[in-house]
Amino acid sequence: VQLVESGGGLVQPGGSLRLSCAASGFTFSNFAMSWYRQAPGKEREWVAVITSAGGSTNYADSTKGRFTISRDNAKNTVYLQMNSLKPEDTAVYYCNARFRWDNYWGQGTRVTVSS
Repeated sequence: VQLVESGGGLVQPGGSLRLSCAASGFTFSNFAMSWYRQAPGKEREWVAVITSAGGSTNYADSTKGRFTISRDNAKNTVYLQMNSLKPEDTAVYYCNARFRWDNYWGQGTRVTVSS
């Protein structure tokens, strides 16, 4: 099982980034996919979730209206489009796959929002 995040980097406040998470080694279309983040010195927090078929999404209040989660089951990939980024969005972003008792994590990609 592998979840490989990419797309992180340094961006100015107000800018955008698109994170990707490529999955392999399991039946991706069965799994709900989420993004989490962990800022320096803070606990990991949930950011967004999308159901297995992509029909439903939900967001943390801090990201609602700015972030969009999507998935492409043909490519085994989940995305996080992040707009209007703020310094407080600085964190390591992790991809998570969950289905029944199975729960998988990626290694994370770092996002830094700074001028």
